[in-house]
Amino acid sequence: MNLPALRGHNEALLLDLLRAAGAPGLGRAELAARAGLTPQAVSKITARLAAEGLVAEAGRGASTGGKPRTLLRLVPGARHAVGVHLDRDELSAVRVDLAGGVVARWSGPLDFGAGPGAVVDSVVRAVARVSGEGGAEAPLLGVGAAAPGPLDWRSGVLGRVTGFPEWAGYPLREVLAGRLGLPVVLDKDTNAGVAAGAPGGPGDPGGPGSGTTVYLHVGSGLGAGLRIDGAVHRGARSAAGEFGHQVLRLDGPPCRCGGRGCLEVLCLAAVARGDLVEAARILGEGAANLAALLDVDRILLGGRVVDSDPEPFVAGVRAVLASRVLLARPPSVTRSPAGVAEGAAALVRGRVFGWA
Repeated sequence: MNLPALRGHNEALLLDLLRAAGAPGLGRAELAARAGLTPQAVSKITARLAAEGLVAEAGRGASTGGKPRTLLRLVPGARHAVGVHLDRDELSAVRVDLAGGVVARWSGPLDFGAGPGAVVDSVVRAVARVSGEGGAEAPLLGVGAAAPGPLDWRSGVLGRVTGFPEWAGYPLREVLAGRLGLPVVLDKDTNAGVAAGAPGGPGDPGGPGSGTTVYLHVGSGLGAGLRIDGAVHRGARSAAGEFGHQVLRLDGPPCRCGGRGCLEVLCLAAVARGDLVEAARILGEGAANLAALLDVDRILLGGRVVDSDPEPFVAGVRAVLASRVLLARPPSVTRSPAGVAEGAAALVRGRVFGWA
């Protein structure tokens, strides 16, 4: 048995229970019952966590005839995480606490085509900016970076990003970790998006949850993030979620991926014309295909195009899904409660709770 790994698992389990409980906290007996641990083990673990500043007393619970029990709570400000979103023409950065609350935020222009050196410099400056704002500093757990795909999230190396071939093979995670002196998590922007809005992300305090959540990102491109039974689904080659390149029109206009009639080129053309109703209908057709394929429970919409005017997209996608008779229960459709940068930070802080 790997005792250090087991100890880490149990600590993460208790911290996640306290995260979900919020400010009221939980007693040690409740923690033991919910975690399936002995009261003695819970006492030892919570003592270690308190010594590290991660757990504190939250007052006394109601007496049940004996001594009132001491309640414990997570200390959100004990650690922070930074998330950055490298879009093709914009850079966003946030610093969040353990509960997902945003402590500092910054955004500015980015030229992804300027090449790795210039982009890394911009990321380093953005991390420094949010790390020095928002009040008293807390130790940083690390930095989450969300970038356009394709990329290998295991190795931290980018693939041949559509329109930016010079990024192919670039070890972005390793370079950022070296420049920042911090642990770095690298993932696709759509995977960070689903981490932000799915159960367990900053938009939902209830824990990792189950079922299937899809995040659809409409920005300078189209993509999808998938969360299946509580875990982000990336695929064996980190290639899952290329939602925008499903073909909807066989003889349609050429797409930058080399295909024709892709959802991305059709939807973004409608956006460029100012026809958001048509853009939403096209997005809905793609979403309906995905919902039928994966038996989806929740669809979250995000990205700058949706954020600029969410109602036509939410209503349009809902209407298409409602018209599909083969869907026994159409998935819920809402705007994502948090952005990609918050999701990138969630991938870092989620490691504390054992669900990222």
